[in-house]
Amino acid sequence: MNSPEDRTDTTVEAAGCVLWRRSPVDGALELCLVHRPKYDDWSWPKGKLKRDEEPLAGALREVAEETGHTAVPGAELPTLHYVANGRPKRVRYWAAEATGGTFLPTDEVDRVLWLTPDTARLRLTRPQDRDLIDALLAALRLA
Repeated sequence: MNSPEDRTDTTVEAAGCVLWRRSPVDGALELCLVHRPKYDDWSWPKGKLKRDEEPLAGALREVAEETGHTAVPGAELPTLHYVANGRPKRVRYWAAEATGGTFLPTDEVDRVLWLTPDTARLRLTRPQDRDLIDALLAALRLA
């Protein structure tokens, strides 16, 4: 185990979901993106895991905290690796179907959008996040 002095070398463990639903209007697939004002970016709901938290539990917790929605998890999607704030970060993702809830803005997430896959692909800030759309579509057998 790394000591606190080694903290800059440790990987930040995080988890999130590609949250999806069927449009209440026409039944089309919609994906939920969150806007984080601190970074002025659009991304998937995700966040750092708490100590000893299972990744899937953390992913669903983050969905609830950031979007106000409950979700049923599905297939695990590819894990993304990148550097954030000078530290390596690993984010595990799952497909998750939204089952209900209401979004309330916070300091961390001030907006959510439900978008078609093609529109979500254009809105996502980080190009690497776009690969998760294809993985979701494959998981849902819509690719």
